[in-house]
Amino acid sequence: MVRVTRIHPGSIAEEIGLVPGTELLTINGRDLNDFLDWEFLGADEELVIDARLPNGEPIIYEIERTEGAPMGVELEPPSVRRCANRCEFCFVEGLPAGLRRNLYIRDDDYRLSFAYGNFATLSNLRERDVARILEYRLSPLYVSVHATNWDARRTLLNNPRVPDILAQLRTLAAGGIQFHAQMVVVPGLNDGDVLEESLRDLWSFGEACLSAAIVPVGLTQFSHLYTGRTMDEGTAGVLVDTAERWGARAMRERAAAWVFGSDELYILAKRPLPAPAHYGEFAQIENGVGAVTKLLQTVREGAETLPRLDGKRIGVVTGTSLGGTYMPEILEHLRAATGAHFELILVENSLFGPTTTVAGLLPGADIRRALSRRADLDLALIPAESINEDGLFLDDALLASVRDAVPVPLFPSYDFLDVLSDVGDTVPADSATADAE
Repeated sequence: MVRVTRIHPGSIAEEIGLVPGTELLTINGRDLNDFLDWEFLGADEELVIDARLPNGEPIIYEIERTEGAPMGVELEPPSVRRCANRCEFCFVEGLPAGLRRNLYIRDDDYRLSFAYGNFATLSNLRERDVARILEYRLSPLYVSVHATNWDARRTLLNNPRVPDILAQLRTLAAGGIQFHAQMVVVPGLNDGDVLEESLRDLWSFGEACLSAAIVPVGLTQFSHLYTGRTMDEGTAGVLVDTAERWGARAMRERAAAWVFGSDELYILAKRPLPAPAHYGEFAQIENGVGAVTKLLQTVREGAETLPRLDGKRIGVVTGTSLGGTYMPEILEHLRAATGAHFELILVENSLFGPTTTVAGLLPGADIRRALSRRADLDLALIPAESINEDGLFLDDALLASVRDAVPVPLFPSYDFLDVLSDVGDTVPADSATADAE
């Protein structure tokens, strides 16, 4: 059963009288268990839907529609399948106490892997899940492989009952399912020979394995389960070399790099990032693979379209990972194009600790402190990734509250261009000077 939460005006659903709160039970005799069933079983042109109205009354809807016409229904979010593993490097296990409850949900859900690109270990798949993936052609999936060696994977996931990932992937590949893979590398556990074995195994899947990412283990000051070594510059450099060696082979044999080191890996190793062409379609950009290169490319190509902002002082708040590496280059492009003065404001993460340097994990309290006395700025840009769709930072601070608490106009930005293209009409050029006086 799935429950309707919203009906789009003028839609088929409104026309037949569907209302929020209605429970949809079956389509053409097939049970509806979640949004996947609704999307795939509801794709037919002729539908018979068994439902139950909010008052409990049963009802049957018979629908004929033209091909591709949307039903106009939004459903209640599904309950998320929880992770049964206890990975030492799990981000959720590195969260401090006192945050909002949904941040502590350790999801491991193949449905979210297909729908949103969330990485899943597949360690909780049942036979009926596999059958469903194959029937609905849920491809591509995003798989946290970590290691193909079964013993190493049991250790990494801290789960002696974890299934053989190679057997699972072979079943899926035989059914036409493609996947992207990631290996979060813990020094001494799944680097070296174990990583080479994993890459060989994934390479053997051919076109079924679309890409493989090597990501360094990331820890916070609250990662209480972790007992391994931290990632240092030398180890990160070896991993970069591995990624580039395999990538060069892939370019020769398949005309695509295939194996990618994450941006954080290159930054830790103090190596230059690859050019945009290396990343192809940036398939794992949400996994921090090529995100910085894409940002550099966007700014280089789009900066000349920005208006002149001569005389304005703009603060750019970010984490420490990009501060001394790529951000100065980005800001120089923006300065040359706009005439504005850009000041880099590096913020150490007080919520997760100094080892967490990613800008998107900055809490609102740190941003508020960094800007609390900056009336000399005309505006400040903060990473848009640091807030969710409800305008909340990870520490539950509201964007609106942080804005009210600082003496400078504050704008979340993904790529600078999204804000600076319109900011000339928002803030007078002499506003900071006037405030300072």
